Amino acid sequence: MGVVNVTPDSFSDGGAFATPQAGVAHARRLIGEGADLIDIGGESTRPGSGGVTLDEERRRVLPVLEKLAGGTVPVSVDTQKPELMRDAIAAGAAMINDINALQAPLAVEAVASSAAGICLMHKKGTPADMQTDPRYDDVVGEVLAFLKARVAAVRAAGVSMDRIVVDPGFGFGKTLEHNLELLRCLARLSETGAVVMAGISRKSMLGRITGRGVDSRVPASVAAALIAVENGARIVRVHDVAATRDALAVLNAVR
Repeated sequence: MGVVNVTPDSFSDGGAFATPQAGVAHARRLIGEGADLIDIGGESTRPGSGGVTLDEERRRVLPVLEKLAGGTVPVSVDTQKPELMRDAIAAGAAMINDINALQAPLAVEAVASSAAGICLMHKKGTPADMQTDPRYDDVVGEVLAFLKARVAAVRAAGVSMDRIVVDPGFGFGKTLEHNLELLRCLARLSETGAVVMAGISRKSMLGRITGRGVDSRVPASVAAALIAVENGARIVRVHDVAATRDALAVLNAVR
């Protein structure tokens, strides 16, 4: 999954793709590098960020989606807002990627009656406060229990299991050790019955480990993606598609 942030304040690219033209061009570049799926996000969820209005998020996302939908690869939209979920599906989105796991009122209903895929992510707190001393008694057990409950909720609304993806939410209300424990035990998330996605690319946990800034985390991001795949991830959400695909090609050849 190639990441396309059409925001002015993304942690990873500093707003380089904030205009519709730049966002579409970047998406096509990632498709050319071998992305199987594109994920468009119009609201930054980096630690400490605030939200944006529905109208602003629509203005950022829909023009890019409309240019890409129906193309060579499916398009996902990363949003927490049920109204935008409906708009995105109507405009051709193949998946809704919700960091709030469809917990907002009417979010399940916005997606359930469609054919779109659904990614349910775990987070603790909100982007504004999630990294303020997050604590768990058993991070893997608690994340797994949450995701099982959310899978059950969307299944109860009539969503088939083959439409559901789960994501442990690396960096969303987790310390470095929490993130590492989730990566070590990622295979346990398959107990949900859903496909597992991992989004670790360029995140601050990699900076903590390597001491490198966000622009210098490609090798660490690729290593993390390989570990995630070895531990059961079927989708890796990445900024650096070509480097990740090359590494996965070597891993698959060895396998």
